[in-house]
Amino acid sequence: MGQKTRAQGRTSRHERVRLKVRGSAARPRLAVYRSLTHIYAQLIDDDAQRTLASASSLDGRGEKAKKSERAAAVGTKLGERAKQAGISEAVFDRGGYKYHGRVKALADAVRKTGVRF
Repeated sequence: MGQKTRAQGRTSRHERVRLKVRGSAARPRLAVYRSLTHIYAQLIDDDAQRTLASASSLDGRGEKAKKSERAAAVGTKLGERAKQAGISEAVFDRGGYKYHGRVKALADAVRKTGVRF
């Protein structure tokens, strides 16, 4: 059994976090996925297994902004959609990524819209 790849390490960290983090209708899970060029975020009710709101950097295609700026825009968009859905609290699921850079920018932007976690 050799070394884990970077992706396998992230997956195992995410599984470890998911044992503790669970979303409900009252406090959905804010799940973040970060690819090389884009970032995606969803508010998920794990009890009903449905996505309540979502946003991604694909929504604003063609933007020539930095990745962290695009992540902040996704966070703002998700926060607005959460408010429309009547969601004011969430549980943050960083998806096995460090709480740093794009993930932190997205989380801070969601917080600025008034969603607490």
